[in-house]
Amino acid sequence: MAGRLRKKRFALFLSLLARTNKPVRILDIGGTQNFWEVMGFRADDGISVMLLNLQKEPVELPGLTSMAGDARKICLPDNSFDVVFSNSVIEHLYSYAEQKLMASEVRRLAPRYFVQTPNRYFPIEPHFLFPFFQFLPAEMRIWMVRHFSVGWFPKTPDCQQASRIVRSIRLLTRKEFLGLFPEATLFEETVFGIRKSFIVYGGWEHSDS
Repeated sequence: MAGRLRKKRFALFLSLLARTNKPVRILDIGGTQNFWEVMGFRADDGISVMLLNLQKEPVELPGLTSMAGDARKICLPDNSFDVVFSNSVIEHLYSYAEQKLMASEVRRLAPRYFVQTPNRYFPIEPHFLFPFFQFLPAEMRIWMVRHFSVGWFPKTPDCQQASRIVRSIRLLTRKEFLGLFPEATLFEETVFGIRKSFIVYGGWEHSDS
């Protein structure tokens, strides 16, 4: 299901990208080569992608490059790219203030953006894969991570490390996400009629093909 949603999400992104003159320079905050490979990326499409992560990602595909950096403060000039893309990253910042910093960098670095994040109110927490995990008291979440493998995270007995894992994810509500990108168009991904995640995109009205 997650794979189908990603492909549907990427189809929306490609429909927007088709309205933009080539060549197109994309900054993918938190991206991987595997993601673009699975999505059928080809350099001969007139598209180049720079991946930005806390540590430089290894890349081999032509047209794909990589750099290390912090999404809250990216050491690049304004409008260094044509598009900023980010998939399920902004919720990995610890606070709403830090998420605002990333949103500001997204808008600064390109005239167009496409950003996705899970819905805080979807019943299954997408990282820990446990029903309503995000609403449990922090102490209980930390206890679970210390004593069990939960979702994508292996059992982590160390209390401080478990606390860092739990507190490193701050899911956003619809209102909060739109507050970060007030000028954006919002698209809602649903599963069985329930909002699973949100996409905001902006600047595409200025695109031309």
